[in-house]
Amino acid sequence: MNPEPPKPAPRLLRIALACGGTGGHIFPGIATADVLRERGHTVTLWMAGKDVESAAVKDWPGAIVTIPARGLPSGLSPRLLAALWSLLRAMHICRQKMRQAPPDVLLAMGSYASIGPGWAALRNHVPLVLHEANVVPGRAIRLLSRWATSVAASFEASRYYLQHTALTVTGMPIRRDLERASRTVQRASGADVPRVMVLGGSRGAHSLNEVVVEAFALLQARGVPVHPIHLTGPTDEPRVRAAYARHGISATVHGFTTDMAPLYAAADLAVSRSGASTCAELLAFGVPALFVPYPYAAADHQLANAKAMARLGAADYVSEDNLSAAWLADYLTERCRNRVKLAAMSTAGRAHRECCGAEALADLVERVGRAKTNGSEKEKR
Repeated sequence: MNPEPPKPAPRLLRIALACGGTGGHIFPGIATADVLRERGHTVTLWMAGKDVESAAVKDWPGAIVTIPARGLPSGLSPRLLAALWSLLRAMHICRQKMRQAPPDVLLAMGSYASIGPGWAALRNHVPLVLHEANVVPGRAIRLLSRWATSVAASFEASRYYLQHTALTVTGMPIRRDLERASRTVQRASGADVPRVMVLGGSRGAHSLNEVVVEAFALLQARGVPVHPIHLTGPTDEPRVRAAYARHGISATVHGFTTDMAPLYAAADLAVSRSGASTCAELLAFGVPALFVPYPYAAADHQLANAKAMARLGAADYVSEDNLSAAWLADYLTERCRNRVKLAAMSTAGRAHRECCGAEALADLVERVGRAKTNGSEKEKR
């Protein structure tokens, strides 16, 4: 009996990936792009020409298309007209460029940087996959989702806001180095001095920094041992470092660092803003969190993220209006003494670590891209 012939290898795809604008879109996009490249696909990044993009893509080995664009401000103003003109121009240029070299599929990570490439994909009959990082979708995702082939979400709760027939919860892609490190980390248990990590986002959070330092000073006065691991943002670093020294508190202080894996691995608890990337990274490393959502986030999406994390059992949250140094000191005292509760929150977080979704999002992009190419080949026959 003759053996069955080997099945042909899956067709490799040409993938466009729009992830420009802000770090919250760039880094998840690049994490997904890295997975797709490792699988042999050709990936082209579509960026918006912002300064923050340069450092993020400096080591990117593939092609990059840069189409300058800017976000739309709230309210009526002369800036709105300029932004609209920039966006319309970007849409026109994107359509021309995509017509010259059409990809098999476009993955757009959201923000104004997705509008031009997304519109070009729709006009050129290229399948469009969208990824929404937060529970509450942004304006670009809400607009483009009406015509997208498929929509991916970081949180299950996004189903309440995006009524799309092909919505898949893939989780939030995190950096590949963090994803790999999170799979091997062994959480320490019962350290003599609990380590509390403070995260205010990539640029820090001045009001949060002030309250947290004051709370640690109260703990010091009460004789409650805690070691802060504080990411302050570059502006506040000297002030925060001096405050810890003044109170005689031994602390690890960083203005900014990209070497996050050791910090996550060391932390017993985090006090943090609730951006989508931070939520996913804390879940991956099983770090329990107290979230203080940024109160001015668009559509209050950080509060929605924090509530979703609380429903998983991995976090608590408090509004910035209700946060005080005394309240925070009481909270940290209780949590740091109740190691059983912290361990349960950590276990709950790691049980949902599939929220780190670069692999799942890459799977979805492949399915959509291959469905299109397979359909095209059948039509040729």
